[in-house]
Amino acid sequence: DVVVFDTAPTGHTLRLLSFPTILEKALGKVMDLKDRFGGLIGQASAMFGGGNGNPGQVQDMLMGRLEETRAVINKVNDAFQDPSLTTFVCVCIPEFLSIYETERLVQELSKFGIDSHNIVVNQVLFPEKDAEELGEWFEDNKDALPKEAQEICSKMMARKRMQDKYIGQCFDLYGDDFHVVLMPLLDYEVRGTEKLKGFSENLIDPVDLEE
Repeated sequence: DVVVFDTAPTGHTLRLLSFPTILEKALGKVMDLKDRFGGLIGQASAMFGGGNGNPGQVQDMLMGRLEETRAVINKVNDAFQDPSLTTFVCVCIPEFLSIYETERLVQELSKFGIDSHNIVVNQVLFPEKDAEELGEWFEDNKDALPKEAQEICSKMMARKRMQDKYIGQCFDLYGDDFHVVLMPLLDYEVRGTEKLKGFSENLIDPVDLEE
């Protein structure tokens, strides 16, 4: 089976991914302090009715639970860092802030030892064409279009030029080491099984930018 986690934005995701490591370190420190303060903890717990008043039993129970928690955390960490079990697919849109956040995410994933070699660039205007090609068409046909249509096309061309710039930066950053896929901006919302299947075809058979 394949389990897919649709994670929150970058900052929240990094905190989520770092949580097992942080918790494991915290538990490690607790275990290190066990010998120094274990008796005191056991006596305090026994005073409040834990372990039938037996400090040693209370201490053993607490340490046992901490060890169980630590084992689970280590197992999660091992799964995160095993590329045969876990990989992270970065999804961005072709805008400055999103590309910047993706670069930050890629660097942090590397620090955590989490595999990541796929980047999906979503909401791309006409990924099979470049701005220059569309610009030539617009200049050739502009005079035949109503004024309102000219304004709409002009704004679309400005957006396309901006997207192409950041898509180019994305390929410069990741093209050699990552599998970068462009996903088109659609004129409908992708909801429901059939639309998801149709949209996923763009991942399986992406746009060939060399054509």
